[in-house]
Amino acid sequence: MNWQNAALAMAGVIGGFTAVIHGVLIQRLVVRPVEATFLAEPRTPEAIRRLVPLLMQFSTFAWLLGAFALVVAARWFEPQARLVTGLLVGGLYLFGALGNFWATGGRHPGWMLMAAALALIAVGVTSPS
Repeated sequence: MNWQNAALAMAGVIGGFTAVIHGVLIQRLVVRPVEATFLAEPRTPEAIRRLVPLLMQFSTFAWLLGAFALVVAARWFEPQARLVTGLLVGGLYLFGALGNFWATGGRHPGWMLMAAALALIAVGVTSPS
């Protein structure tokens, strides 16, 4: 495995780790309180009660799937497919990093982890010299 593939795989590991931690925190700090207040209201339709927690975890699922795609791309994809995978997953991670930085004023480590994964993606999709 060359250093570009190693960087891409490491970006996937960082992204996956960040996604799992994000999912646990979102479940504890956001989904449970929302379920206890808004979703416990008897007038809330059943479809909304089922949909809201899934939507709150959508970014977790996307980041985890992206992490898996990066690791697979590093191992088995050709350079052009690695580039496309890196661009798509990098877009997800960039949105997450910017959103986290903006929402927390930079006081949360999530944006730093996503930024590190982005830097590794950039290294991973470059052609070997």
